[in-house]
Parts: sequence; C-alpha cells; structure tokens
Amino acid sequence: MWRNGPAAMLLLAALCCSGAATAQATYPNKPIRMVVPFTPGGSTDILARAIGLELSKAWGQAVVIDNVPGAGGSIGADKVAKAPADGYTLLMGHIGTLAVNPSLYPNLSYDPVKSFAPVAWVARVPNVLVVHPSVKAASLKDFISQVKTRPGQFNYGSGGNGSAANLATEYFKMQTGTAIVHIPYRGTVPAVTDLMGGQIQMLFTGAPAVLGQVRTGQLRALAVSSPKRLDILPDVPTMAESGYKDFEADQWYGVVAPAGTPKDIVAKLNIQINQALASAELKSRLNNEGAIAAPTTPEAFGQHIVREIARWKPVIQSGRVKAD
Repeated sequence: MWRNGPAAMLLLAALCCSGAATAQATYPNKPIRMVVPFTPGGSTDILARAIGLELSKAWGQAVVIDNVPGAGGSIGADKVAKAPADGYTLLMGHIGTLAVNPSLYPNLSYDPVKSFAPVAWVARVPNVLVVHPSVKAASLKDFISQVKTRPGQFNYGSGGNGSAANLATEYFKMQTGTAIVHIPYRGTVPAVTDLMGGQIQMLFTGAPAVLGQVRTGQLRALAVSSPKRLDILPDVPTMAESGYKDFEADQWYGVVAPAGTPKDIVAKLNIQINQALASAELKSRLNNEGAIAAPTTPEAFGQHIVREIARWKPVIQSGRVKAD
C-alpha cells in the first residue's frame, strides 16, 4: 500500500479533480445570490430580476436578488469580489461599477478587471433625456436654448455622484456647452420621484427607469442617446437627429463572478444567460424596458470592460466628476 509516494499523490490529485468536476457538473445545486449594487427599482435591479427569473426557471434553483447600494455600487461590487469563487455569488455589473469607478475612487477596494471573471454581457440600455412637464420645450434644441439663456437655473438629478446618469449628463453638458446644476440622489428611484414632483427639471438616465412615466405623460422625453430610435419610444428623436451626431452614451449591464470561478461554471452561466437573452419572451421583456440584448462570450465582455474603462476616464477628468 502506498502512503506518501508519487502514486499516492497522483491518486489524491485525481480524486480532487474528480470531485471538482462533479461539483461543476451538478452546478447549481443550491440557490444563487445575485448582488445588485444599487437600490431596488432602477435599471440594474430590473434587469437582474429578469435574468434571475430565467435562470431559476431553467435550473430549478432560486436566484435571490440582494440589493447592496452605496458608493456608486462599490460596496456591493466589493462584496462579490471577496465572495467564494464557486458560482453561487454573482454581480449584476454596470457601466459604473465595472468601468467608471476606477477613475472615481483612487482607493477602490476591487479591480474591475482583476477581481472578477466576466460571465455575460446582458444588455445595453440607451439613456433617455426626460424633463418635467413644466419645462416648456418641444424639442431638445428648445431645451438647450432655454438652459443657455438661464445658466445655472436648471437642475438635473442622478443616482449619485459618479453614477451613469451623472456621467451621461456631464458628457451632455460638455457637448452642448450648457451649465446645469447636479443634484445627486441615493439611487435612481428618488431622482425620478423628485423629477415628477418638479424639484428638479431634468434627468438623463436609462430608459427602464422612466419609461412608465413617459408613457403616462408624467415626464416628457426629448431625446435618446442611442444611434437609432427606440422601438418603445418611436416618436423620440436621437441625439444625432437633434444635431449632436457624435453623442452616444448608452448604459450597459453584465454579470460577473469572483475571480477564480471555475471556467466550466462561467461557461455554463454564459450559455444559459445567452439562451435566455435569445428567447422571444425575454427579448420582448427587454424591449418593453428599453433594453437591447447583448449576448456574447465571457472573453468579449471582458474586452468591452477594458475598453470602457479607457473611454470614460477622460470624461471624468474633464468634467471633474467626484464621488461622494
């Protein structure tokens, strides 16, 4: 009988690999936690719940949505970065948590590239510029003209300093040469609430968060940031149609797992999420929310994250955007 020889070590290694393979083959065999690093009701939360529902239906395991807001999504992202790399803790990542925060937080506790394993790019969500009905502007051109004649007298809301809405609007200000005062909130929902109440005049955020209010006339949409008009808002022109052809500032969302998560589990998650995104049911649901499915490989999603980090850094520096 071998005790400490090479053969015993090979046998032990084989048993360990066999156990790991079995664990991955049976994945998932317990509930999955998907962390949403923002408050309930916003675009990230809506998309996470839609994907979580599809995974639950496919695998028969609950996907528990855990809202962990704070610090522009950094608190929730850090929680996932430090979680066990076993596929049972995921992050519904976002342009802010995965591309913007490195330029906002000099002492960020996680690295979007090194701390996570990219799993799946879920969707792009064009931003919609909406105003309170009291703003008497029939078009984006009219609105910009009003703002320029009254610099500093218009306020815009966002989900917080450094949020996607904050950056999109700062980019808008740079492109249009306007002066609009930023009012940060702790999440998108309270910003939308105050916009409906007339406490602020403008919000430039993902379509899902304001679609219902636009449809009921509580808010008025002046432009969308995507290259093409949205099917759900066919009468709302693009920024390009409104005279700003180079303006494009979509939000985007994707699932990541802690770095070191087994590749087999990452692949299994990617395949299942992409299958869900290809389904007519989820496509329709995403379309109704103003989101555009973006299925791709984990590698391609990882490359997108790297590109976006480089893209938004100069915007943050030029706009002197500071995190809370």
